[in-house]
Amino acid sequence: MATNIVSCVRESSEMKDTNSRHTGAIDTCEITTLIDTNEECDGASVVESGTTGALKDFQKLTCLLAGASPVTWVFAGDSITHGALYTEGWRCFSEQFTERVRWELRRLYDVVINTGVVGETSTGMLANLQSRVLRFCPEVVLVLIGVNDALAGPDGQSLFRDNLHEIVRQIRQVGGFAILQTPNAVYPQHSRFLRNLPAYVAVIRDVAHESQTMLVDHFRHWQQAKPEPDQLLGWLQDQSMHPNVYGHREMARLIYRRLGIFDPKSLSCRLDVL
Repeated sequence: MATNIVSCVRESSEMKDTNSRHTGAIDTCEITTLIDTNEECDGASVVESGTTGALKDFQKLTCLLAGASPVTWVFAGDSITHGALYTEGWRCFSEQFTERVRWELRRLYDVVINTGVVGETSTGMLANLQSRVLRFCPEVVLVLIGVNDALAGPDGQSLFRDNLHEIVRQIRQVGGFAILQTPNAVYPQHSRFLRNLPAYVAVIRDVAHESQTMLVDHFRHWQQAKPEPDQLLGWLQDQSMHPNVYGHREMARLIYRRLGIFDPKSLSCRLDVL
C-alpha cells in the first residue's frame, strides 16, 4: 500500500481563504518518505518527466492531499476524457478518480470537474481554456489531448507543441499546475488514420520535460502492459482507439500510481481490468 508520510508546515494556524491558494500562499510541504510495497514509488519514478519542476509539483500535490483545504481538480481533454458512449454506462477514468479521492480518501469537499469534449484538439482547448478550465480556479488540471491533433500529420506537430506550452503556462498563471497525460495506445490495424499518433505522444513527453510538468504516460504503460497489439482489444470498446470500462479503469489506476494514491486494498484500485 502506498503511504505518504508528509511533514507539512502551515504558514498560519488558520485556514486560508479561497483566494490565497492562487497567490502562492500555500502550505510548504516536505515529503519525508514515500513507500509502495508493490512498485517503485519514489519521487523520481512517480514523476515520469523526471524534472525538478515536476518533482516540486508532486510535492505540492502531496501537500494538497495531506491538507484540510478542499482541492479543485479539472480533467480537460477530448472524447477519451469525456468518457461518453464508449464507456457504455460505466464510469470513465475521471469518475473513478472522483470515487477514489472524494470517498475512499475522505476528501469529501474536493471538487472534480470533467470538461472533456468529443473531437477536441489542443487548438480548441486553448481557445476555450477560460470557460473549460480557468474559471474554476483549479489547483490541479489533468490534461489529455492529442489524438485529434494527430490527424494533422507531421505538419501539425509544431502548433501542437506551442499549444501545450501555452495551456501549461495559462494554468500556472492562475495559480494551479498541469499534469500532462499521453493518450492510451490504439489498435494499429483499425486506426491507420492515427499513424502519426506516436509522434504526437513524443511531443507531449517533450513538453512535459521542457515545461517541467508532471506526466502520466498512458501510451507507454499500455504498450508495456499489452505488448501484443491484439491484447489491446480487451481495453478498447470500438476495437480501435476509445477505451472501454476496463481501459478506463487501467487509466485511473495509472493516475493513482503516479499521484501516489494507489492502494491495492481499496475497491477502486482493485477493480477488474482484464
